[in-house]
Amino acid sequence: MMKTVAGPDGKPRCGWCSNVEAFFPYHDNEWGYPVADDRTLFEKLCLESFQSGLSWRTILTKRENFRRAFRYFDFNQVAEFTEQDVERLLQDEGIIRHRGKIEAVINNAKRAQELVAREGSIAAYVWQFEPLKECAAQSQTTSDESVALAKALKKQGWKFVGPTTVFAFMQAMGLVNDHLEACVMRNKVAQARAEFKRPKSRT
Repeated sequence: MMKTVAGPDGKPRCGWCSNVEAFFPYHDNEWGYPVADDRTLFEKLCLESFQSGLSWRTILTKRENFRRAFRYFDFNQVAEFTEQDVERLLQDEGIIRHRGKIEAVINNAKRAQELVAREGSIAAYVWQFEPLKECAAQSQTTSDESVALAKALKKQGWKFVGPTTVFAFMQAMGLVNDHLEACVMRNKVAQARAEFKRPKSRT
């Protein structure tokens, strides 16, 4: 059974916050709140792909470096990156210097452009995969919906978007409320999700 940990104010938070102090503000202000902004959604998909095989602590520590390196994840700009940009990024000590993952971000930026042209927005597309019902909090690392979204993205040519990566994306971007029942943020996230206007696809 997953346990909570006391936050800076003494109130219970999801236990993973205890891994590093920086997790508390991320947990309280970002994780699980619904997002409809395409740049933010694209950024999170990219960062989750970089996390593959690593810890979120590593990625969160380097997040601002990633943002600067990838034009703040403006996928229209990233789609124009060339081999020279790949080589530049491979020399950037502020990020994870993994050629495959760097090239995947550039590839995925192009796929994001195609998706937006077809669906109207990234948000309109991914929110179609919001689960109809919630499972027990933090009881799984994939879901039927994350498997389906990962499969759909891969079919469109996206890379480094496996079911586990996509499920972590869905947790963070509010497609599911995976805060523990006893976590003080669960109800706040639930309220935000209740008030959130789901984006609609134009197709």
